[in-house]
Amino acid sequence: MNSFDSSIETYLSNLHFGHLATRSIASIADLYTFKGLVLIPVLWWMWFQHDERREWRREMVFATLFSGLAALVVGRLLTHWLPFRVRPVYNAELHLQFAGSDLNDALLSNWSSFPSDHAMLWMAVATGIFLVSRRIGVLAILYTALFICLPRAYLGFHYPTDLLVGAAVGIVIAYVMTRDAIRVRYATPALRWIERHPAPSGMLAFVLCLELVTQFDELRTLASSVVRNL
Repeated sequence: MNSFDSSIETYLSNLHFGHLATRSIASIADLYTFKGLVLIPVLWWMWFQHDERREWRREMVFATLFSGLAALVVGRLLTHWLPFRVRPVYNAELHLQFAGSDLNDALLSNWSSFPSDHAMLWMAVATGIFLVSRRIGVLAILYTALFICLPRAYLGFHYPTDLLVGAAVGIVIAYVMTRDAIRVRYATPALRWIERHPAPSGMLAFVLCLELVTQFDELRTLASSVVRNL
């Protein structure tokens, strides 16, 4: 582990706020309510706004959702392609006792720490929100940093570099996918199809947003079970 990660993780491991505070932080880190269920509704609100920039804003919202989906896929691929990195809370060589050590999730022990898919996904979404509305976007980025990323470092689920790299990749994906030259190639045709077929598009949007909020957890668990039993 590099000195940057080591110094921050050592500091965080020495922070103990009591059982109730630790459980609260763990809930914030674990529950969907404090992640996608905060940011995704902001995109829905932007989608239904009516003004002269309505079409552009809808394209940006679609591109942001697509960026989030792309970030999840890239995150999954990177965890498989890059060398496995043990999460701080499971790394006995660190000799650190994190506040959330008793909250270990067996699934996390088998999943590489680098990069953070949470940081990648939700920073991509927050960046998309920022590109539509600077004021709301700043709040979305701060929320992602403080309520999604920081608790995962405090509980020992990720090293700081896991979160920083994940956030950086998410920002780049959202920025690239929302550029005019790229966005119009897929968002504009998709928007035309949505306008022609509101019923199926509304259904698909609901399913996509639900899966993004849950980060496809149930589907991943189901896929893992199928693979193990084959």
